[in-house]
Amino acid sequence: MRVIAGTARRLPLKTLEGPETRPTTDRIKETLFNMLQADVSGSRFLDLFAGSGAIGIEALSRGARECVFVEKNRKAAECIRENLSFTRLEESAELMECDALTAIRRLEDAGGEVFDLIFMDPPYKKELEKELIFRLIHSRLVDDMTTIVVEAALDTDFAWLEDTIFAITREKRYKTNKHVFITMKEL
Repeated sequence: MRVIAGTARRLPLKTLEGPETRPTTDRIKETLFNMLQADVSGSRFLDLFAGSGAIGIEALSRGARECVFVEKNRKAAECIRENLSFTRLEESAELMECDALTAIRRLEDAGGEVFDLIFMDPPYKKELEKELIFRLIHSRLVDDMTTIVVEAALDTDFAWLEDTIFAITREKRYKTNKHVFITMKEL
């Protein structure tokens, strides 16, 4: 795994071995960032379930102003620290070692500046994305310009979004998973 583009282009990233993480492949990461290209530069980026930090590091390398990484696994958090140090992107990064819901609460309690992009790659088929999005409905961390991207299993159903303030604006399917792009509905 490596950084695809930007200031840290081509630098290799460490990943965790084992069943606890599913690193996003370079090809999928490149496709994702091609789709987000116009929104990344200067953005405030939140990487939930960050794993090795590859998605947030890619955002920083491509010009994101700031990235908050959220990872509760201690070994994965250490991997993020090492990758940030190696890519020399740690000055624009904050690492929160806690679960995603706790991180959302702490970020709100700390002042709650809006994120432009929120990426989440939760464990599949546990409905953690649903729990988080319901939490974000009343959060000052999102506004009508925020894009939420959820990486999910191909068969994950997002029909429940219809009853919220959010809507799917785009979906990109791959062989084994998909990216679902979510924003606030226009009122």
